[in-house]
Amino acid sequence: MRRAVALVGLFGMIGAGLSLAVLPTTGTVAAPKAERTYLIPASDGYGVADCIASKAECGQIVATAWCEAQGHRTATAYGLALQEDFTGSTPRPAGASAAEQPLAITCSG
Repeated sequence: MRRAVALVGLFGMIGAGLSLAVLPTTGTVAAPKAERTYLIPASDGYGVADCIASKAECGQIVATAWCEAQGHRTATAYGLALQEDFTGSTPRPAGASAAEQPLAITCSG
């Protein structure tokens, strides 16, 4: 009786090993995320406003890092947010400078 149980277990393990060996070897890839635009307050405390608002050389690096932190692949656009993108969504005193204007980063992938 013990031999019969051992043989059934052995054949089960061999069958499981063979089923894993014949699985397709192609890797699976997650579907890319849709394009999304994030609005970030200029005074977020991280100091990214200087790079992104002025379109400095570091802007693409900072914007891509932000997108990667949000689960996207790359930044497709970045800069100061347009007035119609944030009107009423963030408090802003009258006469605020462009440095206080929210930033926009568009991520894809």
